Amino acid sequence: MSKRLKIATIGGGSSYTPEIVEGFIRRAAELPVGELWLVDVPEGQAKLEIVGALARRMVARAGLDMTVVTTLDRRAALAGADFVTTQFRVGQLEARARDERIPLRYGVIGQETTGPGGFAKALRTIPVIMEICRDMAELCPEAWLINFTNPTGILTEAILNHTQIKTIGLCNVPIGMKMGIARLLDVATERVQIDFAGLNHLVYGLNVYLDGVSVTREVINTLADGGSLTMRNIKDLAWEPEFIRSLGLLPCPYHRYFYQTDAMLAEEMEAARAHGTRAEVVKRVEAELFELYKDPALAVKPPQLEKRGGAYYSDAACNLISSLWNNKGDVQTVNVRNNGTIADLPNHVAVEVNAVISRAGARPIQVGHLPVQARGLVQVVKAYEELTVAAALSGDYGTALQALVMNPLVPSAAVAKRILDDILAENRAHLPQFA
Repeated sequence: MSKRLKIATIGGGSSYTPEIVEGFIRRAAELPVGELWLVDVPEGQAKLEIVGALARRMVARAGLDMTVVTTLDRRAALAGADFVTTQFRVGQLEARARDERIPLRYGVIGQETTGPGGFAKALRTIPVIMEICRDMAELCPEAWLINFTNPTGILTEAILNHTQIKTIGLCNVPIGMKMGIARLLDVATERVQIDFAGLNHLVYGLNVYLDGVSVTREVINTLADGGSLTMRNIKDLAWEPEFIRSLGLLPCPYHRYFYQTDAMLAEEMEAARAHGTRAEVVKRVEAELFELYKDPALAVKPPQLEKRGGAYYSDAACNLISSLWNNKGDVQTVNVRNNGTIADLPNHVAVEVNAVISRAGARPIQVGHLPVQARGLVQVVKAYEELTVAAALSGDYGTALQALVMNPLVPSAAVAKRILDDILAENRAHLPQFA
């Protein structure tokens, strides 16, 4: 009998879990998953059981020999696992809402992965991912850790540089951009290829191809003429035509926070006043989803899941796992160690680039120097990320302050200090390293 895989999903009670289950079902012929362990914390147990029951109905409907286990015992889930996926949120959506509201008090972008909100999330999450890696080193040292917990790039860098665990970071932004370009061109997604390079949530499309022929200029002109390319969780603001044409690169949706800061901040502040921050909107979306998931007649991933900003994350994870397991040698956009891939960044840092995926892991495709119009922003944000990892691991106040000051979305050292003090005060339960 051929090998049957054990996969452990940390944060198994997530509303995204039906998507990862669907991904494994669709790939059953090439990916022999025997056990899927969904693990969560006690605060997430109710959601875990709802999602677990739906997952079992989905597997039964597909007629697969796959056991779905729900547990609060992370070590049992990790023991002997072949692959581990992470999709957890320390402090749950209440913490995300704080991440979004604290910066807004000081007239600063409040977003869960970009700017001070992403910084706060990283401080809470890196110590937990380190614990998971310590357990993996003991219980499943050969397993691959596929991380799509945000901020993905910062977490991947921490794992790469402070553990021995094999890891690849994943994000749905490149997938969403590729699908968006296909819609703009009115073609099937598989006909579009993009050369991606940069950082997680700060990745650029250097070149866009249709059937192997460059259409970069055509796509940029379409964006300059008002073409839409964004995500559900980011306001679709049109680009300044002269700016986007002279940039000559395809920005990701998150670039709006850096290139349209004033308009994005005004939109965030109005949205927070009118109907709550994105976290508060997501709470309502999740409540609706979990009501759907409870339905004993439901045995498929409901289409409403795509209202979440992270749609397609989980399918990307299944695709990556299949390529690693089956030694496919295909190209995917992932977060990996730079090792000279982008000449403008240190070797040890994590970058988001196209890579060839095989049993050996992800081999990044050489980029060389970034175009000068992208280089400076990427270098500054990477310096912020390096300081954030150091602060999260050390609990050093000064390092944390320097990280926030370095972030381009924070206007001054005085504002950075006020935001940092609020983050530390309001996240005390989740930041023991700063005690």
